[in-house]
Amino acid sequence: MGCAAVTAQDLMDTAHRLVGSGKGLLAMDESTHTCNERFAGVGIPQTVEARGTYREMLVTTPHLGDSISGAILYDETIRQHTKDGTPFVRILTGAGIIPGIKVDTGEEDLAGYPDEQITEGLDGLRQRLRDYFQMGARFAKWRAVIAPGGGLPSRGCIEANAHGMARYAALCQEVGLVPVVEPEVLMAGAHTLERCREVTEQTLRSVFAQLSEQRVLLEGMILKPNMVLPGLHCPRQEAVDEVAAATVKCLLRVVPAAVPGIAFLSGGQPAELASARLNAMTVIAMSAAARLPWPLTFSFARALQQPALELWRGREAKVTAAQDALAHRARCNRAALHGEYTAAMERT
Repeated sequence: MGCAAVTAQDLMDTAHRLVGSGKGLLAMDESTHTCNERFAGVGIPQTVEARGTYREMLVTTPHLGDSISGAILYDETIRQHTKDGTPFVRILTGAGIIPGIKVDTGEEDLAGYPDEQITEGLDGLRQRLRDYFQMGARFAKWRAVIAPGGGLPSRGCIEANAHGMARYAALCQEVGLVPVVEPEVLMAGAHTLERCREVTEQTLRSVFAQLSEQRVLLEGMILKPNMVLPGLHCPRQEAVDEVAAATVKCLLRVVPAAVPGIAFLSGGQPAELASARLNAMTVIAMSAAARLPWPLTFSFARALQQPALELWRGREAKVTAAQDALAHRARCNRAALHGEYTAAMERT
């Protein structure tokens, strides 16, 4: 390990705290551009002050640590503080929530591969990771996007993104950060559930092959995959139980048992539907026939934040209501990790 104070056991312990505690991750790592887009959609000024106020509302939500084990931050966010000067990182750790950080710099066109993208951010990453560790981060996230429609993805695109994720993961572990590896097969398009399963399986096989090549400690990382879903414009939208079964079957085929846990992204799913699908997977995992080697949890962004954002809309008078909405969604998803989520919870 490059950071002498952090051992392999420390990485494994942090990973277990993040995904093995019966709680989930709050992804609040939207880039400035993405955050501004969401603010514009609900009439909030797109300023650094408004972003700071919104994020302060999120991190100071009462009892958030009851359902959330870790929070993924953005470069701007990890440097911000509350109006009284308390760093967000200190607020989170005080609530028992482990701070994390998004470290990729986004997607760019992949040269030679029309309509496909590569995630950038490896240049200078070692030093940035060291800096984030000193700021209090204990895990990091890197996202790659894979488009499953129109004859895509190509093998070259999958391999290029898998290699980048593996290099990122190795650098994280070198400095003492648990890498969250997020290969996302996108929901956009008209592809079938079966096509999503094929592409997800192909992508994950490549990712884990590259992780092995780059000597990444599987016991000290977290996988953040998409659920296996039909495209948003596919004529057939499978039922919750069918999605759950297809997702679990796919992951059992390709994810090594050494991985400490799987934290699903929401990928733009409606909040309640994401909870229902997560619950259905938990029910499968709890059955005697399944015997999953790793715990399942969530690492949601919009599926946790959107109800709160729409209530808040920049209004101080709505802070408490918005925090209640965030805490409610977190409780619903924690219930889903125990197979206890029902639609009736949405009416309470």
